[in-house]
Amino acid sequence: MMKQLFLIFCLTLCSCTSEVKLAGQQNVSKQYITVLGIAQDAGYPHIGCQKKCCKNFYEGKYKKQKVVSLGLVDLENKQKWLFEATPDIATQLADLEQNHLKTNVLIDGIFLTHAHIGHYAGLMYFGREALGQKGTKIFTMPKMEAYLTKNGPWSQLVELKNIVFKRLQNDSTLLLNNKLKVTPFLVPHRDEFSETVGYKIKGMHKTALFIPDINKWGKWKKDIVAEVKKVDYAFLDATFFKDGEIDRPMSEIPHPFIEETMHLFKEETISIKNKIYFIHFNHTNPALQILSNEKNIAQELGFNFATEGMRVDL
Repeated sequence: MMKQLFLIFCLTLCSCTSEVKLAGQQNVSKQYITVLGIAQDAGYPHIGCQKKCCKNFYEGKYKKQKVVSLGLVDLENKQKWLFEATPDIATQLADLEQNHLKTNVLIDGIFLTHAHIGHYAGLMYFGREALGQKGTKIFTMPKMEAYLTKNGPWSQLVELKNIVFKRLQNDSTLLLNNKLKVTPFLVPHRDEFSETVGYKIKGMHKTALFIPDINKWGKWKKDIVAEVKKVDYAFLDATFFKDGEIDRPMSEIPHPFIEETMHLFKEETISIKNKIYFIHFNHTNPALQILSNEKNIAQELGFNFATEGMRVDL
C-alpha cells in the first residue's frame, strides 16, 4: 500500500512540474521561453542601496539578479530571440549561447518594450566600442524607432548599421517562422520617449503574455483577468509588492502592486492563478528575498514568481 501511495505521489509531482523547468532539465518542446533576468531596470543589488535588501547580496546571502529579459528559443529552426536589451545583455546572450542554442548568428533579433533604461540600454554594446557587428535586428514600435534614430548615442548605431529596425504595429501579429508568432500590444506607462508595449508569444501548443511594465491595471483598456485566461503563462509587472515600499511618492512611478494584482484574481481558480509569473522586481520588493513571508503567502494562494533559468514550453 505504501509503495502504491508513493508511486501516486511521484506521478502527481511529475505532472505538476512538466511544463515549467529549471535550467539543466531536459526540454520537452523544441520551442520554449527561458527567463534571463527578473529584476527592475537598475538590477539587484541597486545603486546607492545600503539597506538590508541589498546588504544580503554584499554579505553573500543572495546572488545578483539580472534585469528583466526573456529568451525565445527554437531548437528545430535553429533560431533564438531576446526580449529586452538590458544592461546585462552580455551575460544574457552568453546564457542563450552556452545553455540553449549556439549558432553562427549571435541573436536573430531583439524585441524592445519601451525607452526606460533597463529595457534598451544594452543596445550600446552593439556599437563600435564593443561588438561592432552589423545588422542586428531590432523589433520595435514607431516612436521607439524614431527615438533611437534621432538621439545619440543610439543614432550612431543606426548610422553605422550596427542595428537595423523591423517595425512592429499595435495588435499586428508577426510570424517569426512556421512555429512561432509574436504580437505586440500597447499598454499605458510613463511614455516620456516612446510608447510602451507588452507581447503575446505564441507557439504551436502554448501562449505566453509578457508585460514587464505597465501603470495600474485599471488604466489599460483591456481586462487583465480576461487576458490571462486566454494564455498559458503570464509574466506580469511586479515591480513593487505593496504601497509604501520605497521612500519616494509611489504615484511618480506607478506600477500594479503585487497585492493589487492578487486582489484582482482572488475569486479565480487556482489553475488561473497558476498562470501568473510575477517578474520585474525592484530591489526593495520582498519577493526577491527567498524566505520572505509575503512571497510565501502569494505562493500559497497559487501565484508564481519568475526565476532566472526557468523554462516554459510553447
